[in-house]
Amino acid sequence: MGEKMFFGRTYEETVVKYKQTVGAVCTMRLKNYADAEDCFQNTFFKLYRSSPDFNDENHLKAWLIRVAINECNKYIRKNKPTVSLSKIPETSVDFPEEKSDMSWALMRLDDKYREVLYLFYAEDYKIEEIAKILNKNENTIKTRLRRGREKLKKIYGGE
Repeated sequence: MGEKMFFGRTYEETVVKYKQTVGAVCTMRLKNYADAEDCFQNTFFKLYRSSPDFNDENHLKAWLIRVAINECNKYIRKNKPTVSLSKIPETSVDFPEEKSDMSWALMRLDDKYREVLYLFYAEDYKIEEIAKILNKNENTIKTRLRRGREKLKKIYGGE
């Protein structure tokens, strides 16, 4: 039995090619690098363990993004706080507020807007592709893109 291959790449080469995408999806979803790292590792573990058949590179990438989102959602459900957050003094990670880097602004958005904006702008997915990845209606994706852009404008001071 030979080494697992994904479109001419070894498993390790596949991880290197897609680590930035999967890492960004997990970080944007969880807003915490340590938690994101766990979901990142689980995503690639599932790729190695299940070795699904893919139609092409885009199918592989979309599969990784979908599994990463599912891993994050599972992590969030499993680790829901049992104490009301309103009773805990607010503490949060301070993200850099460099205007050239949109990640600080994206982190301030609700998950539903952050995911769509990230996939559209950073990963260059089309609306219909995002709808398939997130298992949502195309009109829902269009609405989230529009509202997400509006919210980003407010964060950037209406620019």
